[in-house]
Amino acid sequence: MKQMLSTKAVARFLGVNEKIVYSLIYEKGLPACKVTGRWMFSRHIVERWMLSNKINDHYNERKLPSDSGLLVIAGSDDILFEKMLSIFNSRYSGHMAVFGNLGSLGGINALRNNLCHLATSHLIHDNGKDYNFDFLKRQFIHVPVVVNFCKRDQGILLQKGNPLHIKRISDLARPGLRIVNRSLSTGTRLLFDRELKKAGLAGKHISGYRHEVNRHMDVGIEVLSGRADAGPGIRPVSFLLGLDFLPLRQERYDLLITHERFFDQDTQNFLSMLHEQIFIEAAKGMAGYDISQSGKMFFPHELEPEAGGKSIKAV
Repeated sequence: MKQMLSTKAVARFLGVNEKIVYSLIYEKGLPACKVTGRWMFSRHIVERWMLSNKINDHYNERKLPSDSGLLVIAGSDDILFEKMLSIFNSRYSGHMAVFGNLGSLGGINALRNNLCHLATSHLIHDNGKDYNFDFLKRQFIHVPVVVNFCKRDQGILLQKGNPLHIKRISDLARPGLRIVNRSLSTGTRLLFDRELKKAGLAGKHISGYRHEVNRHMDVGIEVLSGRADAGPGIRPVSFLLGLDFLPLRQERYDLLITHERFFDQDTQNFLSMLHEQIFIEAAKGMAGYDISQSGKMFFPHELEPEAGGKSIKAV
């Protein structure tokens, strides 16, 4: 029988975090089978899969049209971002921006495979100090341009008045308490799992951990309806739905753009809106957003300019 590997062994073999292995199964078709409830992998098949998905300077010949009037964006969802898409579509007659809600990992995969012009992502690094670059380095030879869209408060959405008196992440493990969750491809799930681990909790011991929904607003609706007592999400949802909120951290929500697409007119038109009053007012209309660095280019910490970012201007 050919050598079989566990998820942990495959993660070491591929040089990725173990959580990424699960997303590769669902997002990229990494062949696997379940044995007594655990994912197992043939080393030979994993090697063949890796070779068939290898990245080089000509990894994908699919060409997404430039300046065709269609701006395709994929990745992590956000309420303020969706509002700006609507404003873009209203403002630029004959142009259209469309969004695929694939989660942060799905957006990075779509960008790598030339399925979109821009991606949105908020994947926290293992060290907790930066976002997205570790994941981009694994997928791209030339790391895309990273432009901040906003910073936002990420945490736990709670029922109005917090009737169960949930004060910390460890309270989610109480008997009888039900949560709702996000999928493995999202930055929200990555942060949530990280916080559970820090609290010494295993998700499988929390009721509702495997109940996954697609958007931040979907988490809020589950909590608002009483179908769940809590769930990971962003403060703007709690503000709009009148829910309580347990903050975990402020995170960076970025736009990812390949160098080839950065100067496309539709890309520049979208970026230019981040410096306008209409964007400022939209952010002010909801609690939980910080746009002090919106429109700034970010670099990995070892390359970070002293000022903490470089402003992007439309051409």
